[in-house]
Amino acid sequence: MNNQFKHICVIGLGYIGLPTAATFAAHGIKVTGVDVNQHAVDMINQGKVHIVEPDLDALVKVVVAKGMLSARTKPVEADAYIVAVPTPFKDDYQPDLKYIEAASKALAPYLKPGNLVILESTSPVGATEQMAAWLAEARPDLTFPEQAGEQADILVAHCPERVLPGKVLQELISNDRIIGGMTQLSSTAASNLYKTFVQGGCIETNARTAEMCKLTENSFRDVNIAFANELSIICDKLDINVWELIALANRHPRVNILQPGPGVGGHCIAVDPWFIVAKTPEQARLIRTAREVNDAKPEWVIDQVKIKIAEFLQAHPEKTIQDVTVACYGLAFKPDIDDLRESPAMAIVKKLSKELNSLYVIEPNINELPNLLKDSNIRLIDLNDAKQLNIDINIVLVAHKEFSFTKLGIHDEKTVFCLLKD
Repeated sequence: MNNQFKHICVIGLGYIGLPTAATFAAHGIKVTGVDVNQHAVDMINQGKVHIVEPDLDALVKVVVAKGMLSARTKPVEADAYIVAVPTPFKDDYQPDLKYIEAASKALAPYLKPGNLVILESTSPVGATEQMAAWLAEARPDLTFPEQAGEQADILVAHCPERVLPGKVLQELISNDRIIGGMTQLSSTAASNLYKTFVQGGCIETNARTAEMCKLTENSFRDVNIAFANELSIICDKLDINVWELIALANRHPRVNILQPGPGVGGHCIAVDPWFIVAKTPEQARLIRTAREVNDAKPEWVIDQVKIKIAEFLQAHPEKTIQDVTVACYGLAFKPDIDDLRESPAMAIVKKLSKELNSLYVIEPNINELPNLLKDSNIRLIDLNDAKQLNIDINIVLVAHKEFSFTKLGIHDEKTVFCLLKD
């Protein structure tokens, strides 16, 4: 471990910030975590976690008990600062850096010469430079890379996370890290910090390339998912089983088509491509189209539900649409996590709730409906309750481990949309 970093401050204790803070703490660095959510702060200081991630609860319990990790709502003086806050987009798909700005202004009063500030938040190209500018504005008594280059008092770098929800703790350690400093000294310092626990490579570049690297990785995935999603719509039109088609096509040695789904969710793949489009709207034509294909998929699923409802009502003329009971399985944006950010399942459920009188949701990874769905006719029930109800139409939206046909006790003809093939 580089002795330069004995104490770090991690700002943002969500799905990336908390695992990162706990991992540093487990490797001998004292960590102060900062979050505006008082509930999250209180939970962490009790050695508990407020998010679902395998093994994170046990790790946090240990490092808090050892005094290596604590949480608070305001920053403290430290040797390095890691900013891991959300970077959403606005209604017009323009990047919204308000959380990075707020974090920058919050930590600025505590900076001292020799400090390192790392932006981990996935960001549009130029965000690291903007963060440095906000810091410089708040601390005119210090110099920053854009002012003094290698002689700057404060080192600034970008190091995007590239982990998979559900495997965050393993991938934090095993995956390569892209380290993009605003100066070479910044890159070296950040690389030395991450080498505290990273067993993969720490590859150094500049801040803009590091920012674009993360956006490129997720845009590549988005384009490939869009191909599968568009293929499923085409196959439906041509009366072809898309699952069989993909399995056959993938027998080609150089073809690897992904599995279609109800859309694309999460804070990364559903958001990051728009950052590229926002910067280069004339050039990012394929990336924009892929986003539009994936964003439109939930509406297609809803149309399939409406078709199924119409068929059901035709077969049961004594009933009206208000008598139809529908169950949606899954709200998270991917299997076996509790993360609902940008989830296509959420969008589908919310819109269906306006069409139906009785809509049930089964999501085994949450205990209550999110605020977005609370003021509606949606009822959150568990899997056992669902089996006792006479559900007319089942919609499997997320392939949670609990949702196999056998465990659900439903038949394919009662399933409108399903990610499962058993």
